[in-house]
Amino acid sequence: MAAERPEDWQFGGFGLYIHWPFCQAKCPYCDFNSHVTASIDQKRWCAAYLSELDRVAQTTGGRVLRSIFFGGGTPSLMEPETVAAIIERAQKHWRFANDIEITLEANPTSVEAGRFAGYREGGVNRLSMGIQSLRDDDLKRLGRLHSVDEAIRAFDTARAHFDRVSFDLIYARQGQSLADWKTELREALAMSIDHLSLYQLTIEEGTAFGDRYAAGKLRDLPAEDLATDMYFATQEICDAAGMSAYEVSNHAQTGSESRHNLVYWRYGDYAGIGPGAHGRLTLNGSRHAIDTPLAPGAWLAQVEKTGSGQKSATLITGAEQATEYLLMGLRITEGVDTSRLSAMLGREFTIKNNYLVEEGLIEQHENALRVTAKGRPLLNAIIRELMPD
Repeated sequence: MAAERPEDWQFGGFGLYIHWPFCQAKCPYCDFNSHVTASIDQKRWCAAYLSELDRVAQTTGGRVLRSIFFGGGTPSLMEPETVAAIIERAQKHWRFANDIEITLEANPTSVEAGRFAGYREGGVNRLSMGIQSLRDDDLKRLGRLHSVDEAIRAFDTARAHFDRVSFDLIYARQGQSLADWKTELREALAMSIDHLSLYQLTIEEGTAFGDRYAAGKLRDLPAEDLATDMYFATQEICDAAGMSAYEVSNHAQTGSESRHNLVYWRYGDYAGIGPGAHGRLTLNGSRHAIDTPLAPGAWLAQVEKTGSGQKSATLITGAEQATEYLLMGLRITEGVDTSRLSAMLGREFTIKNNYLVEEGLIEQHENALRVTAKGRPLLNAIIRELMPD
């Protein structure tokens, strides 16, 4: 059955994720695969990325590439020549969509801002900036290396080179009041931005913040009720500014949504290249979870020695696909296609708990199943109720 229906990349698109694992410093809240190192052999790393593109293209040729995303780590530490070479090699292997989105994540330090022109010339057409806060004291608490003034200058530089610039902010920070957050959010929206990623601070195990929290040393975090009030205020203020949420934490003007992230949320196919990068690829009618070595040195050595940076490719069953599709697709306002869920399961998908509909937490129109604005704060619990047996 899986081989007869259209493949996932035809439903959700096909994207390419390039992971650059290096940072200037490790932020205390970050649980991403990022590392600080004294020196980086850019030519050696570039050669490894190009080798991996050649390998992946052997099994995914003929697809239309909708997006490329340089994530990390801090990809704005990459030499523009490295970025340009990767884009050029990708274009050799796949047909680019007419509106292909090529995004690079950047930190707003002056050194990295000076690279923006080079990235634009190399083919990048969208920049995603990790600003995180518009308050200097909070930037220091978050372990950021830039100031608010540097962030604004870097943002202005980015806007001079790119039509599409997004940035991230973290709220529910230590000592932050509801009024403080409302003011800061309005300042961000006044910067003529067309896409904002707004994340509530979460304390992850294995991070510096996680260790401090466990030791009782991370004080003044907002109580749960206050964090919830901040979430609802975020929706109200962004809606009024024409920047409604199209995903739980992402807000955009119509047409400015992140096309790469929509590949994930629409459960399309994506190739992950680089240490710790994950992928989901439909190959010969079957969907696979692709894994890579986590340590940068181990990944690089494996590519150079064996010609492959892949650690494993695990077959995903139909029920597992349906679960992943629900986890990803219900995050976005357009929701999921129940006919596609049924095809994954090999049987009709049904809503087990009518309470979710009766209470207005989810809604279904023909084949589209969505979580409502009322249900969105309860998203994880709703997904658990909808999981197939």
